[in-house]
Amino acid sequence: MAHVCRQLSGSGASFAGWVGIIIATATNDWVRTCDYTVTTCVRMDELGARGLWAECVISPSLYHCVTLNHILTLPAYIQTCRALMVCACLMGLPAMGLVLMSMPCVRLGDEIPATKLRHGIVGGALTFIVALCGLVSTIWFPIGAHAEEGLMSFGISLYTGWVGSALCLLGSFMILCYCGDDPSATPQRQQNSYYYSRQAGGADTPINLATTAVVTGNHAKSAQV
Repeated sequence: MAHVCRQLSGSGASFAGWVGIIIATATNDWVRTCDYTVTTCVRMDELGARGLWAECVISPSLYHCVTLNHILTLPAYIQTCRALMVCACLMGLPAMGLVLMSMPCVRLGDEIPATKLRHGIVGGALTFIVALCGLVSTIWFPIGAHAEEGLMSFGISLYTGWVGSALCLLGSFMILCYCGDDPSATPQRQQNSYYYSRQAGGADTPINLATTAVVTGNHAKSAQV
């Protein structure tokens, strides 16, 4: 039961983190910038907000955004963060599908436990890659923005990306730990091994399952005759 709870918790955390990464990618409040000095910006109550897709001017009487359409003239950190976040959003779809198929309550046809185990391992690995892409983007973007112009504070979208990446990272660890310690694979491994029976002398003697099956079959034939 503990393994199932661990897998359900990991799947829920991964899904919530993936949704957070999608929200962070779609919104533009990543960092708050200031074109003047900090004192001037505070006095004027005017800040700039920058995201992956647009730059905005925020003030009590104005909210205006300019879309970043010129790809070739954009800084390298914006283009790289865009690519990583888009890859994370797209890669999260098959990752969530594989994690869902690996759950014990979902069964597709004559699926064996080994197939579910492989689904869980691949889904956990993809979720881990999604978390890495989100972490690299959300850490690199504010560093690049601060190097280019003055950085006032972090935006809500950046915090959402951090939380989403952390949840995906936690969920991937929980899923991979569940798959690495799956109790359903133990009975299957024991079926093909030798088992021991207690003899009269008290020693444990290995008995081959194949030999036992042949002897049982011969006794059945003798009984029929």
